Amino acid sequence: MPDSLFEENSEAAAGETAPAEGMPLAARLAPLELDEFAGQEHILGAGKLLRRAIEADSLQSAVFYGPSGSGKTALARYISSKTNARTFELNAATAGVAELKKILEFSKNLCGGLAKRQRVLLILDEIHHFNRTQQDVLLPSVEKGEVILIGMTTENPFFYINGALLSRFIVVEFKTLEEGHLRKILDQALKEERGLKSFKVELAKEAADYLVSNSMGDARRLLNALELAAVTTKPEVRGQKPEVRGRRLIGLETARESIQKRSLRYDKSSDEHYDHISAFIKSMRGSDPDAAVYWMARMLEAGEDPRFVARRILICASEDVGNANPMALVVAQSAFSAAESLGMPEARIILSQAAIYVAVSPKSNASYMAVNDAIAEVANGPDRPVPLHLRDATKDGEAFGHGKGYKYPHDFPGHYTEQEYMPEPKQFYKPADQGFEAEIGKRMKRLKEGSVE
Repeated sequence: MPDSLFEENSEAAAGETAPAEGMPLAARLAPLELDEFAGQEHILGAGKLLRRAIEADSLQSAVFYGPSGSGKTALARYISSKTNARTFELNAATAGVAELKKILEFSKNLCGGLAKRQRVLLILDEIHHFNRTQQDVLLPSVEKGEVILIGMTTENPFFYINGALLSRFIVVEFKTLEEGHLRKILDQALKEERGLKSFKVELAKEAADYLVSNSMGDARRLLNALELAAVTTKPEVRGQKPEVRGRRLIGLETARESIQKRSLRYDKSSDEHYDHISAFIKSMRGSDPDAAVYWMARMLEAGEDPRFVARRILICASEDVGNANPMALVVAQSAFSAAESLGMPEARIILSQAAIYVAVSPKSNASYMAVNDAIAEVANGPDRPVPLHLRDATKDGEAFGHGKGYKYPHDFPGHYTEQEYMPEPKQFYKPADQGFEAEIGKRMKRLKEGSVE
């Protein structure tokens, strides 16, 4: 690492807060005070622990985790501008161990030298890209307080950061910005000098609505689109009034052209994969076909394997619908076979039909609960031998009395007769009062009462 890095960062640590000329709009609008942050009231609201620590310049190492454009970098840099510490910024996706060790050695010397009150702040973006070895390099310096580390990640830190390092962190979760937060940021960008005030932008309501809706809670995405729309829109030259000349009118079509196609936050190796499939299954279980189709569409649009989706429909058809509608399993199995044969994009139609069928079906988890209870009984209950009359009577078994006394149900009225099928009987299957399973319950009750009609 060149010495110039230390020089550059010492200047940054001096407290320069004004954005540099030519910086992107998102960087220029970075909050200069805590009250300027849009959203994240749960961590930055008055009296909150994190806010108090920042204001007292007593923040220890932390990991900021949450979606893109939610303010993680902005807050880390705000802290850098206010703290009495030398600041270094690295991106874990490109930084190497050698580069990291040089900063840690510098911080060790700084803390142990004459200026013992001088601290080092290391802002480490995308910390989830560091492997275990790289994370272990950080541990001694963080533990001894030689460096204050702010790690930033869009991934769940409990999955990607080793436990020893994570135990030294304050874990701060950032939430996706809501519509009101985005509109506040949009308004600020249009009115402030460091924003686009000099561009005299007039943003049509439908254009503003479109930008907010398609930003997906990402402030950086919103501001990048707004800036692109502003700089590519020619100012008006007609009109005599000064307030009219030079204005830039941004309509819906310009807004559409300026914001890139929605990029779904979905990675088959990340939390989003599990969160989406969980939402999909819970929507089917909760009898909401619209939500089920929506979550399924997000997964398929993000490139999920349709067979993965089909398998989850199969599981739900049995676990959550069961005998309340036995046809659900048949439909789900047919959908799985068809989706495997067809592939995308046609498979989406088959999967939609199956997901909706499972979602609107009456629900029962009685079969699921029955097998779980039975497995628990096998593990912890008494050892039940197979009764002689139920044993296989073929070959030598008959000589030992196997099968003797067995009553063949079809020889009796109603194809039923009472006999022992399990020593020390215990009920595992308890039919629900939904769909076809309600009829099953009624029949089982009649049989127990001795009626075979």
